Amino acid sequence: MIMDFSVQKTTELFSDHAIAGAASGFITRLLCQPLDVIKIRFQLQVEPISTYHVSKYKSISQAVLLILREEGPTALWKGHVPAQLISITYGMGQFYCYNVFLKMLQRVPQIEEWHHTMHFVAGAGASCVGTIISFPFDTMRTRLVAQSNNHRVYNGILHSCNSILRQESPRVFFFGLLPTLLQIAPHTGLQFTFYEFFKGLYKRYTSDTGFYNSMLSGSAAGFIAKTIVYPFDLAKKRLQIQGFQHGRKEFGKFFQCNGLLDCLKVTIKEEGVQGLFKGLVPSQIKATITTALHFTTYEQVLLLLKMLR
Repeated sequence: MIMDFSVQKTTELFSDHAIAGAASGFITRLLCQPLDVIKIRFQLQVEPISTYHVSKYKSISQAVLLILREEGPTALWKGHVPAQLISITYGMGQFYCYNVFLKMLQRVPQIEEWHHTMHFVAGAGASCVGTIISFPFDTMRTRLVAQSNNHRVYNGILHSCNSILRQESPRVFFFGLLPTLLQIAPHTGLQFTFYEFFKGLYKRYTSDTGFYNSMLSGSAAGFIAKTIVYPFDLAKKRLQIQGFQHGRKEFGKFFQCNGLLDCLKVTIKEEGVQGLFKGLVPSQIKATITTALHFTTYEQVLLLLKMLR
């Protein structure tokens, strides 16, 4: 009976982490989707992002105003439905698996001596699971964001899913998965590691252990982690639009590549090393805000669920 009760409590605990993760993903995505749209538009543009060049998008403010003028306010939430499906499934899988992996690692003898490594490994493993289950939604979202109004290929998530299956192949849903895993595993591992580090640092100098600690620690963790792994994020987006030239006619030169290494090689050859960091600023802004919201919302929802039990 004691063992059954213990198993039940553990199951309830993990289900709370899954619910809190899903809620966190939903709220964060709803508030930060426009930053993601801007970031993707920058990543997919081959021409320089500069006011001194004939490019479609030249800066964050110019891109926002141009999208509003040409496509309307709703364009800043373009691809929002599949993006929400990504965030909910990823958030649920990530936080659930993170706590499962953490519990497993804590059974290893003397693991506490490797405190930061433990959080890194648990975070990296959890992100891989979350990414794989949510990745088809990510591909559909990227294509919906990438298409122009005058050359609309898809009329929504169901139509994009049906078109890819009918006209291309199920494999297309996982184009860009390798650079995504190469990016997301260390990225999420670093996020959790830096988050726990800054939380501990914050506690050392203040008595606050709640909301403000989560916000500040999450902001710092998101900014640092995203900057380190950014080139893989750019490569993922460019791989996801391969074969989608017909939907990109108004956005300038189409970026053509074959696989991850070729993507990085062509980017450097045509755009220089700085091309690997195209869209970095909106991405850093987004990462700072979303990571803070992600961790804070997750912990607040978790507290609420514990109070309701």
